[in-house]
Parts: sequence; structure tokens; C-alpha cells
Amino acid sequence: MTSQTLHTGWTLRATGGPVPPELTSRLVEDTVPAQVPGTSHTALLDAGLIPDPYLDLHETELAWMHLVDWRYETTFTSSPAADGEQLELVFDGLDTVATVTLNGTEVGRTANQHRSYRFDVAALVVDGENHLVVDLRSALTHAREVADQIVLRPRAYDHPFNMVRKMACSFGWDWGPDLQTAGIWKGVRLERWTLAHLAQVRPLVTVGPDGTGHVNVHVDLGRGVDDRHHGDVILTATLAAAHGIGDHVATVTVVPGEPTAVVHLEVPGAPLWWPVGYGEHPLFDLSLTLGTTDGATLETYERRIGFRTVELDTTPDDQGTPFTISVNGQPVFVKGANWIPDDHLLTRITRERLERRVDQALDANMNLLRVWGGGIYETEDFYDVCDERGVMVWQDFLLACAAYPEEEPIWSEMEAEARENVARLTPHASLVLWNGGNENLWGYLDWGWQQDLEGRTWGFRYYTELFPAIVAELDPTRPYCDGSPYSPGFTAEVAGGAPAVHPNDADHGTRHEWEVWNRVDYTTYRDQVPRFSSEFGFQGPPAWTTLTRSIPEAALTKESPEFLLHQKAADGNLKLDRGLEPHLPTPSAFDDWHWTTQLNQAHAVQYGIEHYRSYWPRTAGSIVWQLNDCWPVTSWAAVDGDERPKPLFYALRHAYADRLLTVQPRDGVPTLVVVNDHAEAWDGQVTLRRLDVSGAEQGAAEQVSVSVPARSVHEVPLSAALTTPGDATREVLVAELDDVREIHLFAEPKDLVLDPSAVDVSFRAVEGGLVVDVSAATLALDVSVLADRIVPDGVVDDMLVSLLPGEAHTFLVSSGAGVSAERVSELAAADVVASVVRSVNSCARS
Repeated sequence: MTSQTLHTGWTLRATGGPVPPELTSRLVEDTVPAQVPGTSHTALLDAGLIPDPYLDLHETELAWMHLVDWRYETTFTSSPAADGEQLELVFDGLDTVATVTLNGTEVGRTANQHRSYRFDVAALVVDGENHLVVDLRSALTHAREVADQIVLRPRAYDHPFNMVRKMACSFGWDWGPDLQTAGIWKGVRLERWTLAHLAQVRPLVTVGPDGTGHVNVHVDLGRGVDDRHHGDVILTATLAAAHGIGDHVATVTVVPGEPTAVVHLEVPGAPLWWPVGYGEHPLFDLSLTLGTTDGATLETYERRIGFRTVELDTTPDDQGTPFTISVNGQPVFVKGANWIPDDHLLTRITRERLERRVDQALDANMNLLRVWGGGIYETEDFYDVCDERGVMVWQDFLLACAAYPEEEPIWSEMEAEARENVARLTPHASLVLWNGGNENLWGYLDWGWQQDLEGRTWGFRYYTELFPAIVAELDPTRPYCDGSPYSPGFTAEVAGGAPAVHPNDADHGTRHEWEVWNRVDYTTYRDQVPRFSSEFGFQGPPAWTTLTRSIPEAALTKESPEFLLHQKAADGNLKLDRGLEPHLPTPSAFDDWHWTTQLNQAHAVQYGIEHYRSYWPRTAGSIVWQLNDCWPVTSWAAVDGDERPKPLFYALRHAYADRLLTVQPRDGVPTLVVVNDHAEAWDGQVTLRRLDVSGAEQGAAEQVSVSVPARSVHEVPLSAALTTPGDATREVLVAELDDVREIHLFAEPKDLVLDPSAVDVSFRAVEGGLVVDVSAATLALDVSVLADRIVPDGVVDDMLVSLLPGEAHTFLVSSGAGVSAERVSELAAADVVASVVRSVNSCARS
């Protein structure tokens, strides 16, 4: 097969819809250059015709683009199909409702962003110049038309995103902009082949009980118009030598007319791929060659694979129904985060950006990312990066927070995209779970959908019939679950409207905890002990530099239209204020509020994670909402839209550390829980002290010997002498084991009697950044250096560091640009260090 990439010479113009008068001459009467892959937004940004939609109020100002129709067109030089040659026009991704025309003849129509398309153009390609046109209708207009045909279904947001197979969050979400992109968002090319080609390749990898690795390469062949007059074709699979294993080769001959084949490779003693923290993650280069008996090569396929097994334990027990992921027979406590597209303008996401983001997940001690159902099936780059780093991937099918019609034209598109993407992702060792969708079972029961639906379809058959059947057929090496949240064994009853066990029941399967944030204080995390928490979280604003880049200085108030446009949650600011009021001092100035809400976000999520981890193995996972943002916004993310880590990021690192000490209530009594998610036992003496804020011991210190096996949790009862303070506002309990410390408060931070003036700070420039030395004469909690306020690209090595009286800590701020001597001299008067007790304006400096 030969391939001709068609990415050059494209132009874009508007062909219908409400184009602003000032842009008519450029967009309607003329054209603008367009990069492919790309979208109308990126093309107009490149041409300087629209402002950055992520800044100020520009998102709203660009709402006219929702209803515009666009035309992409280019010419390319080629030659006609030879006798017996197949010639196909291939689009890896079109966003979304497209009509494709070649040399004046329509070759196909599309209405699904999540799949690829192949069009037979053998009769249309001419010698010399060929004219290719892609007309894109407004996806919103199309969705409204489909809704008129088959009746609009309930959904979480106003736009009918559930009536078209397009990235749901393209229509806006409670953390994302409403931009509704359109374009050729993946590659386009012309492919020529004769005799046969590789229509689909699915490597299914298993490991036998004796440690032998098995690779069954399933191949679907595209055949020529009449291949009976040609000889057999040969499939050769090769696993290249690596990690102490030699080359492995297997060959299968396929007779004319046969559409499928399987090539089997057997690898005795295959080195296993493990999640990060559990072992190495070896990968092997797998190649498949389609050739002829006379030695000619027709086509090749290359991917990397890893040897491992995955199981999901949902066997009922005396506590309900577990949800425990095991890799290679080893149960794993999932330390994860939900993942959304890393830039709303998808074509700007690079492999390097994905590497940075996954590396941040690793730096926060995570071992899993959940690709959420309102986004996209990610690119090969994303899964490759996770494969390399040992980060497990939970993959949603792309349905979220809505009732989805099962009628045409939706059913066929849903099936086509599911089949394509399940097959496409089979090589990736990191992919450990397929999930039917996000919150749709829950929504059907509790969000008033049943009354609105009046008996119409809502997607139930996708979760219970279509998706599990496709996974069983195409990828039986991985488990499938019906949705998130869901209660295993009870989904069939949901359709009747009254299941014996609710999908969000804490004792069964996965749970989403959104009462915290929406309605109740974060201390109520402890009211439930879920089997697996697959969504929970708390909001906080982005880094200061990210915020001030996205809205003007005059708009830095909670009530400004610009700030509110970058706060998408319903009553978001009220919830932020309500959430911090019981815990932290009430801020006055806006920058104090910015820091305090960031800090409260970190406290809330860490509180939940430590609770969940303390109940392993009953609770088998914690997936926080969310790791990343797709634009600058106040949200639940740990890393903001400009890639800056928020205080929450550092809280996640601490809470997800392999070894953790945490004080948790057991039968109403404070108990030290020793969490050891390490491959080796944790043995030693726990030192326990009750101290006042000056460092004086309040009663005798105690030592307790512990021996905590690998991957386990141990509870240490605490004496009343340790847990009964004389003055809760002036005392804390300190537990230490090796280099791990827990400081347990007897009162809320806002009620503690702390002295911020007892914190001393100094600054000194070093190559590539800045050193910040902090010392504390009395107790100082959650001391943090706000690195982006020092230099915009500054990143600090740690945050939320608590110091006992007399202790010091050195923070390192890294900066590609470095920190000038002039800037260092300014820092003594700058608001760049913060602590729990006061805002940035109140820390002492020297």
C-alpha cells in the first residue's frame, strides 16, 4: 500500500450562518489559509480574525460560530487508479457533520467526530490536479434537527449534545467553554493498494498460568475487486528482541477470498508489564507484514505491546460488592484522577504536552487516569505515554450526563465508533478497563429523566447489550463495567426505575461523591465508606498568573463578568465560600480569597483521599475529579489550563504517597492508620507526641512498634492522653514513622492560635531558579511558596509543608528564565509565601 498525505494547501470560508458583518469580506467573499489537522477556530486565530476565546469575555463574543457552516478545500496532484488498484480517501477524524466532494462528485457524508472514514475514489481521481472539498454543517443545527426527528432526550446542559456524536464538552461543561469546534481534526490521506490490505489489526495479549505470553494478532483483510486470480497472501508477525527475550516470528498463509486470519506468537517467560509502583513496564515492538508468496510487501503495521493480565473483582461479599482491579493477579489500590481533553482546541495538543501532563500525574504519585466519557477517545500518543510510564488507563465509552437515543441515526454511529476504538486500543498495556459511560444510570433514576422520556429510549441497551458485546468480541482480555457509578449485578433492574441497589450505593461497585462540594461540608466524606470512589472533588481557582492572564486586572473580583465566565459551576463562588467558612479564616481582599479557596480545595480533597485509603481493601480506589483543565478556569483540577500545578497538586502528592500516616475515627475514637502501599513491609517505631504551638510536649510521648505488610493498612489505637487536648486551639498530635509525619489538629485551622510573624523567610538566587529558606519559631501549617508570583514560569518543588517549632525548610523554585538579582531584591516585600493561618499578605519576611 502507498499513502499520500493531503495536509497542504487547504483554505477555509464560511458558507452559511451568522458571520459578523466585519468578517464577511474575509470569510464569505474570500478564504483564509487553514492548517490540517485543524478547526475553524484555529484557522481564524492563525489569521488574526478572532480573539483568543480563552481570554476576557471572548468565549461569549464568539457564540456566532456555533451556527456557521464552513467549507474546507484544497487541490492535490495525483494519478488515476491502475487496473486492479484500489484507491481510497481516508479521514482519520472529521469534526463533525461533513459532506465530502472530490472533483465535483459527492463521495460521502459523516456525522461522528469519534470515528474514521474511508471512501472509494478509484473512479474519481484524475491525472494531475484534483479538487477536494469538505463542507461542514453546524453541529448544533444538525443536533437540533435530529432532536426534531426522534425527540430530544434529557441532558445536563442546554445544548442537545446527546443528539450528535461529537465531543460532549465541546458544547460547554461546568469547567469548560462552549465553543463547538468544526474542522478536519485528524489526518487525511489517499491510499492505494492491490490484492489485499490490513483493514483492522487487533493484537490480543494474554499471559498463561506458567508465565508464557501469548499474542494473538487478529487481522481483518480488505480484498481487491477480484483476488481469485492472484496467489495467497502471507501474514508475518514479529516480536522484536527486548528485555532479555529474543525475536519471535510466526507466519500464516491466507488463501484468496478469506477475509480474516489470526497469527499467534508464544513467548515463554514473558517479562510482565506492571503499573507504576508495582514493577517495571517493559514494552515490545510488534510488527505485522502483509506480503505475497513471491516476497513482495503489501503493507505493514507496527505497535508496542506489554504482557500482563487484568481482572476486575465484583464478586459479592459480606459487605456488598467490591470493585477491585488486579494486574497480574495483584490487587491494586487505584490512586488516580479523571482526565479531560487537555486543550479544548484539540488539534493543539502535542505528544510533548501529554508527556508533561502524565509526568505530573506520576509526580503526584498517581497510577491511573480515567478518560472521562464527555471527552474523546484519546490519540495513540496518550496511550503510548501511559504505556511507557506504567500509568493505568480506565476508558469510558463517550456518553456522559445525558439520555442517549437508541434509534437511528445514533445507534449505528455508536456501534461504529465503539467497534473502531475498542479494536484500535487493544495493543495498549496501560488500558485496564472499559466503562459504559458517565452518570447515565444514576441520571435516569434521580435526575427527573423518566418523566421527560415518557418511555422513550435513553441508552440502557448501549450499557447492557451493545458495549459489553463489542468488548467481549473484540477485546476479551479486559474487563467491562456498565457505567460509573454503578452497582454490579443490579444494572438490569435500573430500567424498571426501582433497582434493589442504587447505582451510587456506597456498598456496591463505584460511587461518585458530589454531595460534598454541592451541598455539604467536606468532613462528611467520612460518612460513607465506598467500595471504590471514581469521582469526587472540590473547586479552586487557577494559579494567580494563569488567572491574571485570562482576565483583565480590573476584573479581578468574584462578581466581575469576566471572572464569572471563567467559573462555570452553578453557584460556584457561593459553594467556595460555604466550603471554606467552617475551616479557614474568612478572607477580605480578592487575592486573599484566591489563596484561601485554593488551600481549602487542597484540604478537602486530601481529607477524602486519606479517608478512602485508610479503608483498603474494602475501598479499592480513589479517582479524584480532576487532573487537568482545558482552558484557564476556576475548577476541580489539580493542574490548571496553563499547565501550572495548584496547591491541590501537592496535596495529591502527599495523600497518594506510598506510605502514609493519617488519624481517622474508628468507632468515634481517633486512631492512627498506617497505610503501606509499598512492595516491602514497613517496620519501625511510631513516635507520638501531643505538642502545643510553641513545641512544648503536653504529657509523655509514646512509641509504638509496628510491622505493616506490603500493600496493607494497619490501625494503631491511641491513648486518651494523646487524643485529649488541654486546649484544642493550641495543641496538635504529631505522629512520625521514619520520614513520614502526620500532624493531627484538634480544632479547625481558623480556630488555632498561631503566630504568622514567627515565620522567617529569605531568598537567594541559584542557577535555574531560586532558593527560599523558611524557618518557624512556632507551629506553621501548610507553608507554601507561590512560585508563579515570583516568576511566571516558576514551579516550586513542594507546597503545603508544615513546620514544627524550631524547624526549617528549603524550597526550590525552578525557572527556565532564571530569577534576576533585581527580582530577588523585590521579594522581601512581595506576597509570595503563604501559610494556613493567614493569606500571602501576612507572612513575615527577612
